[in-house]
Amino acid sequence: MAEEIVTLTSLIKRTCAESSNSLAIVTPGRPTLTYAQLDAAVDEGASQLLRAGIKPGDVVAITFPNSIEFVVTFLAAIRARAVAAPLNSAYTEEEFLFYLEDSRSVLIIVPASGNAAAENAAMKLGLPIAEGKWKGSNGVDFISRHKFSLSSYAVDVVGVKNEVDDEALFLHTSGTTSRPKGVPLTQLNLSASIQHIIPAYELGPNDRTVIILPLFHVHGLMAGLLSSLVAGGTVVLPSAGRFSATSFWDDMRAHCATWYTAVPTVHQILLEKHKAKPESSYPNLRFIRSCSASLAPAVLEQLEAAFRAPVLEAYAMTEASHQMCSNPLPAYGSRKPGCVGKPTGIKLAILDDEGRELPFGQVGEVCIKGLNVTKGYKNNPDANKVAFAFGWFHTGDRGFLDEDGYLTLTGRIKELINRGGEKISPLEVDAVLLAHPAVAQAVAFAAPDSKYGEEVNAAIVLSEGASATENDILEFCKKNLATFKIPKRIFFSSDVPRTPTGKIQRRIVAEHFLSSV
Repeated sequence: MAEEIVTLTSLIKRTCAESSNSLAIVTPGRPTLTYAQLDAAVDEGASQLLRAGIKPGDVVAITFPNSIEFVVTFLAAIRARAVAAPLNSAYTEEEFLFYLEDSRSVLIIVPASGNAAAENAAMKLGLPIAEGKWKGSNGVDFISRHKFSLSSYAVDVVGVKNEVDDEALFLHTSGTTSRPKGVPLTQLNLSASIQHIIPAYELGPNDRTVIILPLFHVHGLMAGLLSSLVAGGTVVLPSAGRFSATSFWDDMRAHCATWYTAVPTVHQILLEKHKAKPESSYPNLRFIRSCSASLAPAVLEQLEAAFRAPVLEAYAMTEASHQMCSNPLPAYGSRKPGCVGKPTGIKLAILDDEGRELPFGQVGEVCIKGLNVTKGYKNNPDANKVAFAFGWFHTGDRGFLDEDGYLTLTGRIKELINRGGEKISPLEVDAVLLAHPAVAQAVAFAAPDSKYGEEVNAAIVLSEGASATENDILEFCKKNLATFKIPKRIFFSSDVPRTPTGKIQRRIVAEHFLSSV
């Protein structure tokens, strides 16, 4: 599709009108919504928020599992010209305090079953609390739990006009290398990103997907939910409200899913389950998408062989309203090994430390421009000064472009291991470790060293039923890595620390394992 300067709300409104009788949302064992019903439920929810005194620019925090209530509440908030701030329902009270205060939320909406940690935090901050409760007439009622009330007069939401510059979504970075930063995204940012995602995967009304990633994160929200809704497809929300390896393929088959998107951790869980006990059959998928962290080439090949579908790796971040690059829909074998694809609808360049654009093949920092890119972090001038230098947004990732415009990432700038002046990408070490047949998960990280300053260490999780010694792993590395890149020490573990969305936290991994030395 040609990129339009329009709001996300208008794109969804258009689809609701064009696909009014088609299924939009399905939750096994719960009500379903057609696009017409979704449109009515969103407008009704927006009207209630306006009656509660929500004004344009007010931040409304939302903490639900993946559910119809989340979808309607989120869309209702932005329809009312508020800013939706989805939060992980598993946060502790202290975490809720930080996120509510940092986002300057004026209201938090919780499930009808409540959320003690969120509510305790909100009361400490003096915030109103409402519960979002599904009602029989295909909508959500917002009911007071603390200091929340609706005025008695009716509000005609038809007269409320969303603007492209309206801030619509407030998220925090995952904090993989530093303290989470607040990222405001406008209606135009979201609209532009979705208009990049849909043509990249040729999404349309015949597509169905099961949402297994949390909707409080940009990956599941943008690529899974909102892109599907704008494309007129059907979204299936698991009845448990989260990913379950036990029921995933049952849901995919039952609802004739045509694709799914996930983080590498989820792909590896599904792959391990397949190796232990394959399904009797797998759905005929158009493609499988992987994003939010690097997918090792060996794992990608195993996924394609196991589930008989092309695996398309993509590159994204919160500050870009998710997607920046993606591998194209194949023919098998059209992918370039190790590449995260070509830019999708944005301008991308590799810059050196002086802000000069580097030629093909040279490694530098990945920098971007585009309508999907945030205008700046909220209340963080120091971070903005660094991130937006030279007129580009600096991703903090290192990589290079080839002559065909494909991007290869070599690692995060802050995660590079500096061994005596040699800069080592932990992604490269990860990929080799994951190619070992006994290894299910692997994380390389920097460890302090008196001689070299930093040395390569790694934590690995073995595949179920597999066995390998440290010497076995190191001998394998010697065949596939330069000597200075071989881990000095291997830690065996049953798991490694990750963010709630499955990203590897190398600094936390390092702290965890090195503290036991």
